Amino acid sequence: MPVVYIGLGSNKGDRLKNIDVALNHLKKKIVVEKRSSFYLTEPVGMKGGWFVNCVLEGKTEQSPEKLLHTLLEIEKRMGRVREKKKTSRMIDLDLLLYEDTVVDKVDLVVPHPHLHKRRFVLTPLVEINPHLVHPVLGKSLKEILKELKDSHQVDKILENRDGGH
Repeated sequence: MPVVYIGLGSNKGDRLKNIDVALNHLKKKIVVEKRSSFYLTEPVGMKGGWFVNCVLEGKTEQSPEKLLHTLLEIEKRMGRVREKKKTSRMIDLDLLLYEDTVVDKVDLVVPHPHLHKRRFVLTPLVEINPHLVHPVLGKSLKEILKELKDSHQVDKILENRDGGH
């Protein structure tokens, strides 16, 4: 089964609970192999409260397009309305990587188009798999993170103590 990486974030309401609810929904749709620690992160490109973020590694038989549809359905079920301008959100689910597959369509870009620019995604990704290589840039995510000029704050707030699950 293909290995996928999904970013989870929330900056509205009970952020940890929102991510926990989303994780439970995801576990019904994909095999969750690992989860990063939780991080308190400064919002990027928007006003609003700080986010709680994490990344999960999973396996799925779903195609990238079907998986994106699953993520959007979970967001919708949890009350998220996607708007043109960036606003606070109860839950945000992003398909970051799907194996080393590259997809460039109007409604789906994999790897996530901002993955290599965002400390709040790279930090938890490198935590759970320091050997990942960006399939387009051909560089390790660990190396990209080390060279990153993003000054937004990312602080570990809750370590994952259950072996990544």
